[in-house]
Amino acid sequence: MIWDNDFAVSVIPDLLQGLQVTVEITLLGTLIAAVLGLALAILRRLAIPVVSHTASFVIVFIRGTPLLVQAYCAFFVLPAYGVSADAFVTGAVVIGINYSAYMAEVYRSGIEGVHTGQWEACTALGLPPVRIWGRIILPQALRMVVPMLGNYLIQMFKDSAVLSAITVVELLATAQAIGSSNFRYLEPLTIAALLFLLISYPSSRLVNRLERRYAPQH
Repeated sequence: MIWDNDFAVSVIPDLLQGLQVTVEITLLGTLIAAVLGLALAILRRLAIPVVSHTASFVIVFIRGTPLLVQAYCAFFVLPAYGVSADAFVTGAVVIGINYSAYMAEVYRSGIEGVHTGQWEACTALGLPPVRIWGRIILPQALRMVVPMLGNYLIQMFKDSAVLSAITVVELLATAQAIGSSNFRYLEPLTIAALLFLLISYPSSRLVNRLERRYAPQH
């Protein structure tokens, strides 16, 4: 099959619409993952065995099951129990919950990286838990984990292609639809790959800069 410039140019607008959906679902999923992951990390550290063990189990369960299986269950199984949403919302929630387990581990590493003396000082001063976490521990922990969170953002952007399996019309699904309707896959899939690269490569470079900036000073 020979590359057709006219056909390639004609499909770019549709692919850009698919890219917009991919970006939107990535940003929404990242927001869900960041908030839920932080909650799981904090719950895991609470001195309440039932809560901490439950949070640990949730993290292990989510990380131990494939994103595609989770997406299928959410989109095809949950509606039978009265829980349903459109493909876009389901996809964003599923990918957000999936990545929350990984981000929870990132937050945990940042929290554990806070010097023990900080915790001891808070205890000695009798500070309330809300102030300890909000004003002392989390600001230090988040600064250390920003680059790692950025890596997961890039990974989520690429993994959003999995959601085409539950009819989310993102970039890959758009390219496949164009290919099947025109019996030409070379141009749409190649352009889709280039669009993924166009977003992910500069983002990875930015994350590398953040890693150098926030690297521990020895």
